[in-house]
Amino acid sequence: MASIHFLGAAGTVTGSKFLLEHEGRRVLVDCGLFQGHKELRRRNWEPLPVPASSLDAIVLTHAHIDHTGGLPRVVGEGYNGPVYSTSGTRDLAALLLPDSAHLQEEEARYANKERYSKHQPALPLYTVADAQRAVKLMETFGYERPKEILPGITLTFYRAGHILGSAVCAFDLKSTGQRVVFSGDLGRYNAPILRDPQGVSAATTLVVESTYGNREHGETRPHDALCNAVKGAFDRGGVVVIPAFAIGRTQELLYHLRNLEEEGRIPEVDVFVDSPMACDATPIYLAHPEEHDLGMSSLVDRGATPLATRRTRFITSPNESKRLNQFQGPGIIISASGMATGGRVLHHLKHRLPDARNTILFVGYQSEGSRGRRLQDGEKESRIHGQMVPVAAEIRTVSGFSAHADWRETMRWMEGFQSPPRQTLLVHGEPVALQGLKSRVESQGWQAYVPRYLERVELAR
Repeated sequence: MASIHFLGAAGTVTGSKFLLEHEGRRVLVDCGLFQGHKELRRRNWEPLPVPASSLDAIVLTHAHIDHTGGLPRVVGEGYNGPVYSTSGTRDLAALLLPDSAHLQEEEARYANKERYSKHQPALPLYTVADAQRAVKLMETFGYERPKEILPGITLTFYRAGHILGSAVCAFDLKSTGQRVVFSGDLGRYNAPILRDPQGVSAATTLVVESTYGNREHGETRPHDALCNAVKGAFDRGGVVVIPAFAIGRTQELLYHLRNLEEEGRIPEVDVFVDSPMACDATPIYLAHPEEHDLGMSSLVDRGATPLATRRTRFITSPNESKRLNQFQGPGIIISASGMATGGRVLHHLKHRLPDARNTILFVGYQSEGSRGRRLQDGEKESRIHGQMVPVAAEIRTVSGFSAHADWRETMRWMEGFQSPPRQTLLVHGEPVALQGLKSRVESQGWQAYVPRYLERVELAR
């Protein structure tokens, strides 16, 4: 009997962990951190429901922390087996996991200094050493190259188009003829840099993400809206501050800005990338030509620099970042975090928000309660570093910059199956999104089910 035990991303969008069990073998698909509300984050401190040492293999769909960030914790609990991924995922995880561990250690250190934790001493969820051990366990192979990772279990990666290295994972179970496909996070069609999501022809069981199961992305040509926003600020002599996620979104912005500049649609100005993570991730995107779409490959082949304008500068040190306060503009500052909840972008917002010449440009979803959402909703003052900062700058939003497929794109990807899977299990979505996609899947005549957290589902044969 084969089954999946849903240890995360069931009824919510974070903490992806799916335990595939077959003939006594255990494969953990993704090992993510729960994020968001406190009751979700508390789950990160609970031991894995099965002993870590009982796992035979771990497989990662991509490098985002809600899919990989629990890996050092599981290694700390005793896992010492292989962690399979694409090479792009490994290279990004080698950045993200030690950074996540460093944040855990800093939080514990600050809690002990201020004595606000009920635990004495406060301990990190995991350490940098745990993260480094986790990265050393990673083994990679390419797309469409089946590999028998355990006796009778063969894994094949297909391109997911979400971020560099992202993969749809197909498991073929030899003794039963079952094929279990995990979509991971699906990307968008016709997005720049990466190739489109790759179709899969067959599955007996499909586990599919539902992040935007009830939503459509609005702007179909986001680079045009980006161009208009940038030109408006430049006409005023202002600076455009763009809060952006360091991996994926920043590289896409650089690609569009470079093309707009080359086409003469925006002037040649200074563009600052002020995020150490983004500075490290951007060369990794360039180092994986096997992931590039035709537009990206064409630029590389003719010797162009696809992910930088003529005057792009990558800012790494805190002192360089602080010196940007003296920059008069016009120009662009791209900085993390993407929802303006922390990181270097807060310093830029604090300095640029009071000036009406400037534009704060949001290019990603801003969650309820975040500083980014409050600014979008018209907040007149923003509390930053304990100070109330007046909001005089223009606040603009460009939709359409999303690394996630919307419901139409998810359904388009599912049309690649030659016949409906015998069961379709919906995960990685909030309840409304899950029910929205469920209704659409069932309207096509497919069997769809939304597993509950910690539920074990026997797989169809």
